[in-house]
Amino acid sequence: MEKVIKMSNVYYKRINADTKPEEIQKITKDLLNTIITKENIKLEKEIPLKVHFGEKGNKTFIKEENYLGIIDFLKDKEIKTLYIETSSIYGGQRNKKELHIKTAKEHGFNSIPIVFADGDCGEEFADIEINKKHFKTCKIGKEFTKYDQIIVLSHFKGHMAAGFGGAIKQLSMGYASKGGKLAMHMGIKPKIINRKCKKCKLCQTRCNENAITIGEKSFIDYEKCVGCAACVAICPHKAITMFTMKGIFTALKGFGGSFVEKLVEGAYAAQKNKKNIYINFAMNITKRCDCEPRAMKPIMDDIGIFISNDPLAIDKACYDMVAKKGKKFQGFKQFAYAEKIGLGTTKYKLIEV
Repeated sequence: MEKVIKMSNVYYKRINADTKPEEIQKITKDLLNTIITKENIKLEKEIPLKVHFGEKGNKTFIKEENYLGIIDFLKDKEIKTLYIETSSIYGGQRNKKELHIKTAKEHGFNSIPIVFADGDCGEEFADIEINKKHFKTCKIGKEFTKYDQIIVLSHFKGHMAAGFGGAIKQLSMGYASKGGKLAMHMGIKPKIINRKCKKCKLCQTRCNENAITIGEKSFIDYEKCVGCAACVAICPHKAITMFTMKGIFTALKGFGGSFVEKLVEGAYAAQKNKKNIYINFAMNITKRCDCEPRAMKPIMDDIGIFISNDPLAIDKACYDMVAKKGKKFQGFKQFAYAEKIGLGTTKYKLIEV
């Protein structure tokens, strides 16, 4: 039986367009001091920061200058820290480690080391057992399993498929290896497009399951394939794809219900047996995600910075605050399902610091 949480505290500090990065650094330090004291949180000796570096061309992702207060806070306590992230499943500058690090550096993330939890091309994963409605296990980046506590830094904003993105999405898609992302999006495995295949066999070097045959007719053995999607990332000819007609139909059908439920189950797996701290930055609030490689304009004024040890409560607090300001995102179905499976509670006490 899942543990029932009656009420969670969410602490926050207001900000606006005139709030300078130096002020945000002080705010995050104050919020961390507050939650550690009020919630009696013990900090580990090494705590990574889960971040999103923003896709190349995006301008409204949360920049490193806003995280420097958190980094200084941990350093002052002699806690080792680093940035931890996973790579995307689609094309662009973030679909494998080398290009993703290049993007992070170009976007100014230079203060602490960067670790990719899912390896060079998304092939390193751990199966986390959850036994829920859609998934028995979820594939997350293997490196995450090394840590008992992570500070999850999320940009609260809209998202085309999920409705909104915050702590829940940062846990689910943000922690998932390529195979985990693929399972949430599509529920199918990659396919080789033979007319594009140049038989270079690079994909085989990235397949730990020996599932790929390259020959007159190249194919993937789905009995062996675990859906890690490393082959998709490494193919220089774009001859391996997950975008089949069946996959697209499955994804579109799922966005109304099963997609968000899968998203929530992925988040549940990511935080299982962890003592995480969640910080949501409700600023630069755009209609869509930082994954989009283009400049976007905020759709509303900055609201504030929120902190909690409950990923569901912090997202609900941000969602409600955005609604009070006159904007309402889709994706509200996340809340009921997340509460049902024990991710956290929608009942929260909002405490201004």
